Order: sequence, then structure tokens, then C-alpha cells
Amino acid sequence: MGSRLFWLFPAQSRYLPGHRWINITLRTLHLVGIAGIGGGFFYAAEGDLWKSFLWLTLGSGLLLSLLFIYANGIWLLQLRGHVIMLKLLLLYGVTLWPEWAPWLVVLVVILSGWISHATGDVRYYSLFHRRRLERLDPNE
Repeated sequence: MGSRLFWLFPAQSRYLPGHRWINITLRTLHLVGIAGIGGGFFYAAEGDLWKSFLWLTLGSGLLLSLLFIYANGIWLLQLRGHVIMLKLLLLYGVTLWPEWAPWLVVLVVILSGWISHATGDVRYYSLFHRRRLERLDPNE
């Protein structure tokens, strides 16, 4: 496997110092953002108050994704990575199509519940390999 691919797909996952606390902090910020977006839409917050929560959600989601990719890029090949990237795109879609915002947010919540509670066979499934994928074989 080339050196760039080896960096993206290491044999053993990497972890940053403080990885767990970075993850917990980003997930907490992400939940605050989602709660703020939901409150803004479903309880008709004044003006664009909800937009700061949208950017918090997108920013924390992007940073979480980068953390997962740094640990092991295989996440990009698994269904869990695909769904999270789709969720980020749908949330960004809120800025492009504000009239669809409540429906996009509901779809993101549905996708979140589905992928986070799916079995490992679903979350670790690779559409490219058509099987559960937990590590890459250098000969593939």
C-alpha cells in the first residue's frame, strides 16, 4: 500500500493525546447545536437565532469527522461514515433551502438514530467491498 494510503488506512487505529475528551467535548457541542436547531424551528425562535446553533452543529460534526478519519480512514469506506457525511450535507442544505429546513433537520435526526443504533454489521458495512469492513487488507 502506498505511503499516502498507509497514512489514511493504518494497520492499527491512531489516537490523539486526549482523544476521548476531545470526542466527548465535540459530541456535547454537537448535541447542544442540534437541540438549538430543533428549538429554533419547532418553537419558532425569533430571527436567525437558530443559525448559530446550525454552525455549531456543522463545525462540531466536521471536527468529529476529521477525528474519526485521523484515527482510521476506513471510516470513509464504512456506512457509518457515509451516513455522517450525508447528515453534514443535509444540514448544510438548511442554508441553501431554508423552506425545507425543518424536514432536513428531522431527516438528520432519523438518520442519526438509525445509524447509531444499527448493528455493527450495518455500521461497518462497506458499499465498495459489499461486506463488513473493519480493516483493509493491503492486498485488496
